[in-house]
Amino acid sequence: MNNPQLGHKSLRKGRVSLHHSIYLVTASTLNREPLFNFQVGSVAARSFENKSLLADATLMCWVLMPDHAHWLIQLGDRYDLGAVINRLKSGSSRAVNRSLCRKGSVWDAAYHDRGIRKEEDIRAVARYVVANPLRAGLVDHIGQYPLWNAVWV
Repeated sequence: MNNPQLGHKSLRKGRVSLHHSIYLVTASTLNREPLFNFQVGSVAARSFENKSLLADATLMCWVLMPDHAHWLIQLGDRYDLGAVINRLKSGSSRAVNRSLCRKGSVWDAAYHDRGIRKEEDIRAVARYVVANPLRAGLVDHIGQYPLWNAVWV
């Protein structure tokens, strides 16, 4: 009965995502494995920018840390948040596994999301997202960190 997947599913019960709403999402690698160095992270990043995976959703900004990712996503009309996250995670997993000649899960099944309220400053949230490598002490300024992007750049 100590299956963590059951707990994750319980947390999602009753949650709805709204078309055209913006969400801040955090997803971790399986067992928080620090998988994303520059080479592997670049492979995953190309998947994040793949319009066919996003469909009509917009990835407003993202940062890929060694063991997790943060995505600021605006949904479109076609898919709910769970479907968009599933598409991002499975597409990037396939690409990463292909590049490493391996099989298996890259991402933990769960993810954390927070809906962004209309009165919130979206650019401030985006700055918070891309500043993660600074706060983690990985770099001294964001220009030194290659695994991020934002629609405003």
